[in-house]
Amino acid sequence: MPHHERQHVEARPQGKRLAFLTLAALGVVYGDIGTSPLYAIRECFKPEYGLSPTPENVYGVLSLIVWSLILVVSVKYLVFIMGADNRGEGGILAMLALIVKKDSVRRRGRAVLIALGLFGAALLYGDGIITPAISVLSAMEGLEVRNAALAPAVVPLTVLIIVGLFVVQRFGTARVGSWFGPIMLAWFFAIGGLGLAQIVRDARILAALNPIWAVRFFTVHDFHAITVLGAVVLAVTGAEALYADMGHFGRRPIRVAWFALVLPALLLNYFGQGSLILGDPSAVENPFYNLAPRALLLPLVALATVAAIIASQALISGAFSLTQQCIQLGYSPRMSIVHTSAREFGQIYVPELNAALGIGTLLVVLGFQSSTKLGAAYGIAVTGTMTITTILFFVISARRWQWPLWKVIALTVLFLGVDLSFLYANTIKIRHGGWVPVLLAIVLFTLMTTWKRGRAILRERLQEITMPLDAFLKSLSSGKILRVPGTAVFMTSEAAGAPVVLLHHLKHNKVLHEQVILLSITTAEVPEVRDDERVSLERLEHGFVRATATYGFMESPNITEVLGLLRQHGLKAKPMDTSYYLGREQLIPRSRAWKEGGMTMSVWRKNLFAFMARNALSAAAFFQLPPNRVVELGTQIEF
Repeated sequence: MPHHERQHVEARPQGKRLAFLTLAALGVVYGDIGTSPLYAIRECFKPEYGLSPTPENVYGVLSLIVWSLILVVSVKYLVFIMGADNRGEGGILAMLALIVKKDSVRRRGRAVLIALGLFGAALLYGDGIITPAISVLSAMEGLEVRNAALAPAVVPLTVLIIVGLFVVQRFGTARVGSWFGPIMLAWFFAIGGLGLAQIVRDARILAALNPIWAVRFFTVHDFHAITVLGAVVLAVTGAEALYADMGHFGRRPIRVAWFALVLPALLLNYFGQGSLILGDPSAVENPFYNLAPRALLLPLVALATVAAIIASQALISGAFSLTQQCIQLGYSPRMSIVHTSAREFGQIYVPELNAALGIGTLLVVLGFQSSTKLGAAYGIAVTGTMTITTILFFVISARRWQWPLWKVIALTVLFLGVDLSFLYANTIKIRHGGWVPVLLAIVLFTLMTTWKRGRAILRERLQEITMPLDAFLKSLSSGKILRVPGTAVFMTSEAAGAPVVLLHHLKHNKVLHEQVILLSITTAEVPEVRDDERVSLERLEHGFVRATATYGFMESPNITEVLGLLRQHGLKAKPMDTSYYLGREQLIPRSRAWKEGGMTMSVWRKNLFAFMARNALSAAAFFQLPPNRVVELGTQIEF
């Protein structure tokens, strides 16, 4: 399978190209935040908060939502955070890779930043489970507004839709993805139109644009107002997606889509819901669907369901990309990475993760049963990630961009003030469901750090039993080793020494190929590596070649491709005369904690690492090696 180097989107697209990318961004980037009107205002007035829908409270809540959209999405993400790109790519791991280079921050600071970034990434997986559940549940709950007798069908229909959503993931989104943009375009026009029609009837609600109403809401309700922020934050869920998907569309199309359509449509709908509640306080039970005329309710439910599926698809695809990055950066065991499109970069499918997300989403739906109960679980994942993103942005602006300290501190205080307020409001709801994403994040964070540390320990143990390459080559000078025609490729993580699998092969088979390639795969702290920078090689004595292939953290290694590039560098290696030798380590954890070389690892974590290693995808499958040309040799390693 040849490698397709991605063509990055241009920095400032114009005309039809800009229109195309803007429409595409609508379908991928804005699905999550675009479906927030389904539940955001309704959650602010749910009985647990004890907030009655009086005009003062409606104005106050709506003012909080409006200014949250402006400060968090428009200012923080669209203006500042999207400037922190890693060669055009965004997302929390791309940002982390950008700032943890050894020359950027001190060692202790790197450890703290890595821990924060990984925990933020772990929280995003919780988002990937909860978003499909709350979005589809909210859409289907419109059936109750149409006919209360349909209430028992909401959860079964939601389960059916979610099962279908995860089943079709293996076919990829390349075909249906072209429909996402037009459907979301129709969605934003529909919700904007519904809101505008209500505002025309009663425009008093536009007074909520004045931030004084938000300030007054806090002065009247004191601490109680903080708890309501836990529901207000639902209006800005999906803001992280703007940054994470930047590499696919570029800054300009995402910004144009937001300011030209998405923000106006959201504001019109939220103002429309507020206006409706002012005239009829009972509409607060489901103000979104109560905006629609009865004759349009079922079509709106259908459109909302499709929009919810699109929102879910964006989070699921994001989780696949995040997993690929984790594998490449060494924080996850190898998994199957299936490229579902030959032309579209980033169209991948991870079967193991898809199954885990699907099961997790179904458990959440069956456990919570309603979008209202899910609201508590949703906020903590979103606000935790937003807070961590702000901290990482502080480091980038201060260390890499070297902005004036006053500017860095002023922005950080502003952003963190908003983020921490939202986060605190959601920590109050931990016992009501917020514990779900927190527990999931802790588990995933433990798995990621265990794998990273375990690989470091394993590497140290392998170094102890690895023979220096110079000494090994010197031992071949005797000429006693039989050489046979062909090429042998030995995969090794240590370019400096003779691979253990090579020593075992020579010990048991007492023969070497005429040409031996010692191949190492490394991951750069950039999203992608150009083909002309992919490989480097060094010719050694006795027919040995030391080669290194470098991939970005958003790419999947392909050894067949690497051999093709090495042939372009003058290396003669016929595919049918090449054999690949891999080592398969059998890990035997000792019954005591590891303490060596500044690294520590308890017994239970060593056992966890050994379990993860046993269940990782084989190197032959991950590196896309031809199955009939692979030889695996086992090694027992105590650690």
